[in-house]
Amino acid sequence: MIDSSPSKQPNFDNTEVAFRQKSNADLKKAYWLFKMIGSNFLTKVGPPITNFFLNIGLPIQGAIKATIFQQFCGGETIAECDKAIAQLAKGGVGTILDYSVEGEEEEVVFDETCQEIIRTILRADGDKNIPITVFKITGIGRFALLEKLDAKQTLTPAEQAEFDKVKLRCEMICRTAFDKGVPIMIDAEETWIQDTIDELALDMMRKFNQERIIVYNTYQMYRHDKLADMKADHLIAKAAGFILGVKMVRGAYMEKERKRAAELGYPSPIQPDKESSDKDYNESLRYCVDHIEEIAIVCGTHNEDSSRLLTYLLEEKKVVHNHPHVYFAQLLGMSDNLSFNLADANYNVAKYVPYGPIKAVMPYLFRRAQENTSVAGQTGRELGLIERELKRRKL
Repeated sequence: MIDSSPSKQPNFDNTEVAFRQKSNADLKKAYWLFKMIGSNFLTKVGPPITNFFLNIGLPIQGAIKATIFQQFCGGETIAECDKAIAQLAKGGVGTILDYSVEGEEEEVVFDETCQEIIRTILRADGDKNIPITVFKITGIGRFALLEKLDAKQTLTPAEQAEFDKVKLRCEMICRTAFDKGVPIMIDAEETWIQDTIDELALDMMRKFNQERIIVYNTYQMYRHDKLADMKADHLIAKAAGFILGVKMVRGAYMEKERKRAAELGYPSPIQPDKESSDKDYNESLRYCVDHIEEIAIVCGTHNEDSSRLLTYLLEEKKVVHNHPHVYFAQLLGMSDNLSFNLADANYNVAKYVPYGPIKAVMPYLFRRAQENTSVAGQTGRELGLIERELKRRKL
């Protein structure tokens, strides 16, 4: 799709557009929350204290729900997410419903999670405000089983039957997405289970991406091998005649990856420095835009430079802002200056809106708090923008 008309470029410093959906009270609440995150209280002291209180049954769920949960999550159920979906839609931003329950082990829970992911697809069906859905393979299968497969160990007959169920759940989810015409992303996870996830994702793309984009795999560019993997997968897709779905992120497991590599004595899969991650991330954007009819991309980033680069690349190639193969994505509660200003310039944008029972999504919430403190300047950037908007509103 070629664009011949003059187009508006986003201004990521425009706080009026960024926070248009937030009331004065919501803005003040976000300010104090990021202040707390910046002080490291939530990331260092918060997790053990909160888990202790939850485990002994102290009634702190209300306080969590009204603060960190409200900032980063849509609700405890799909229905509770309706308010967040409507609020994002007012600013032209879509919702990615993300059932964020983690670390389960039982088959019955995997079946329940599979059905819940299917419910997110059914909720998205026919609703332009929910343009993409998402799931994790570890939500529908046991981590240790995937680990054994990645290590190329022989499965017992019982384990093979267990993995057959994982594949069946994965196919049920992707087939529902295909039948309803709702794209779905498969999230990346730890390197020592990722090969199995990649194989499943490619298999789903072969089945369901022949005519249009339905399934995306996720490439973590803080890994030094993922740019090459993405290019190789493009060649596979081209030869087999399907569209490659690429959700591109920098990555989410850096500390854990480096620690495991050091403990087990193998070379770290992580890039030597942030500059290398940035270089590969931006190179992958260039590659995807160069092959935009064969690759559909979700640019998952809170990085302003990479977001700006993608807008420049689309301009350079005269690709329309709302091309169906190009999405920008951020997390709910973070980088509103990117999401809403991109949407205001008519780009496709969606926010991850996690949901689930409070106790079950606490690991997700604390990761978000840690991400804000570990990414250089993220908390300061969020706070600075909120402060500027409070000042603009004379609050």
